[in-house]
Amino acid sequence: MDTPADDGTPEQAGYRRSAGSPRGEARRRDLLHRVTDGLAVNGLVDFSLRRAARAAGTTHKVLLYYFDGADDLLKQSIFQLREKRTGQAWAAATDEGSARRTPAEWVRTVWPDLVGAEARVLEQAIGLAMYDPDRYAELGRGGASEQYLPVLLSVCPEHWSGQRKHEVAEMVLATLRGFLVDARTSGGTAGIAAGFEALARALEREEAT
Repeated sequence: MDTPADDGTPEQAGYRRSAGSPRGEARRRDLLHRVTDGLAVNGLVDFSLRRAARAAGTTHKVLLYYFDGADDLLKQSIFQLREKRTGQAWAAATDEGSARRTPAEWVRTVWPDLVGAEARVLEQAIGLAMYDPDRYAELGRGGASEQYLPVLLSVCPEHWSGQRKHEVAEMVLATLRGFLVDARTSGGTAGIAAGFEALARALEREEAT
């Protein structure tokens, strides 16, 4: 029996790893991590299995063994990027002394991450969902909101009603998304900076009432 190649090629004679085994799952996670890193650098334009395979240091056939095609791989990579950014958002919900930040403090803390290089890919994903919702709806605003809403709700004052927390959280999400779209399409910074400061002040007034 031939031994498997280092890249785990499933076509080796007499060899077939179960993708659901611990070893297979570890291999799948490693491939996804590599593809996700490549996606963060190169963006979604011209994404394909072959480009993903180059980023992962393997072949497109190996990727097809562990993932259900290019769309599945793209979605899982986008979700992994979102999870990473959501983790950063959770970390920003408390200050260094573990005290919970206010909504205004939180938006000021997370904004640099939101406009970072990886964020560009996530905004592209939302555009893809708008362009072809039947195919990429999972990449749209709904998925992002589901990940960010708990963080935003957690920084709202405890004495606020549930309805008030949701209203403020949805307002922050929608406003930040508008700023991000403007940043990606116009390239201007002065107007966005002014609008961002207005949002922070509005949150501070909301917190004071």
